[in-house]
Amino acid sequence: MSRILVTGALGQLGSELTAELRNIYGAGNVIATDIREPNEQIGEGPFEHLDVMDKARIEEVIEKYDVTIIYHLAALLSANAEQNINLAWKLNMDGLLNVLSIAREKNLERIFWPSSIAVFGPDATKKNTPQNTPTNPTTVYGITKVAGEQWCAYFYNKFGVDVRSLRYPGLIGYKSLPGGGTTDYAVDIYHKALAGETFSCFLKNDTALPMMYMSDAVKSTIELMQADEEKIKVRTSYNVAAISFTPEEIAGSIQKQIPDFEIEYEPDYRQEIASSWPDSIDDSAARNDWGWKHEFDLDKMTEDILKNLPNVIEKAES
Repeated sequence: MSRILVTGALGQLGSELTAELRNIYGAGNVIATDIREPNEQIGEGPFEHLDVMDKARIEEVIEKYDVTIIYHLAALLSANAEQNINLAWKLNMDGLLNVLSIAREKNLERIFWPSSIAVFGPDATKKNTPQNTPTNPTTVYGITKVAGEQWCAYFYNKFGVDVRSLRYPGLIGYKSLPGGGTTDYAVDIYHKALAGETFSCFLKNDTALPMMYMSDAVKSTIELMQADEEKIKVRTSYNVAAISFTPEEIAGSIQKQIPDFEIEYEPDYRQEIASSWPDSIDDSAARNDWGWKHEFDLDKMTEDILKNLPNVIEKAES
């Protein structure tokens, strides 16, 4: 049985991915790590404090648990990265290179690393952005993702490290708070709607962005990692998509369930980041190569979040 290490396991994606990996492979076979204190969202199982910039510590944890697969999620996200560019570069790059180097040295079975639509800049095709198109980002987060994609391809082509990656769109979930991304409005908006508050959106009403419900993000990640190696044709990072919508459209979806919900628009520095990204993504390579298929559209996602989020909030407050 493979032993799996998850870095950044307490993040928005990490917490749900860790819990699902434990459901599939057994709690004892999935080692969660983070620089923060663990919480119940990741379920029962081993936990280690880990700074991914400390290569020796990563090696120590791998040896302790005989790890063979790593899901390397620890990173500083887009909006936060713009506020601390030096830390963003160091954390996002040094952490990845540490993991890739260890995977090579220890001949690990497989590595997952997340990229992002942040790799695209203003010169990329805005609608149905293809798999292969210019990647000239305007943010430090995007720069780290472009560099990371090339490192992943290099370690695969040069050293045979089986590293796999997805270019995530904005990820939306209800089980944990957002982590400093430009698409976080699409998480916070549901909290405000349930609280009966007017939501102040930091993007313009017509800013379309590619998005994905967290259930689909977890599904796509695990399916990619479970796919036969010969099916993985892209060794930088796969475009992966589900739905695209604007703040006005997500507000309309919520108003179908909560008619009195109101939204106002106060764009800030994150508008410039969002405007540099695609409106929608062409992920036909992922669908053709390893059979990716999303399950949630906008209204189905809204219905599921508004059904389950009150229980999460109540539990957190108790």
